[in-house]
Amino acid sequence: MIEWTEQAAWQLEQAQNYIALSNSREVATQVAMQIAASLQHLSAFPRSGRIGRISGTRRLVIPRAPFIAAYTIKNTRVVILALYHGAQPWPDNL
Repeated sequence: MIEWTEQAAWQLEQAQNYIALSNSREVATQVAMQIAASLQHLSAFPRSGRIGRISGTRRLVIPRAPFIAAYTIKNTRVVILALYHGAQPWPDNL
């Protein structure tokens, strides 16, 4: 099961809005769908991301998109904590 924190959902929305401004709404929707589809795979393979820089987290580089998702595994749930553009500095905590 995949859950999104408010922060992660907001970051996805902000990324989609930015892409729509600099490209098109269609491109923005395609990128958002790519991100969501990649993260959905974590429900079957939760450890497929690398160990995160912050203790207790993992990170998944989104294929064909310049984004990295930070997540944690809680029992049978994968919780998406944050979504960052690859050029953004990584935070010290989430």
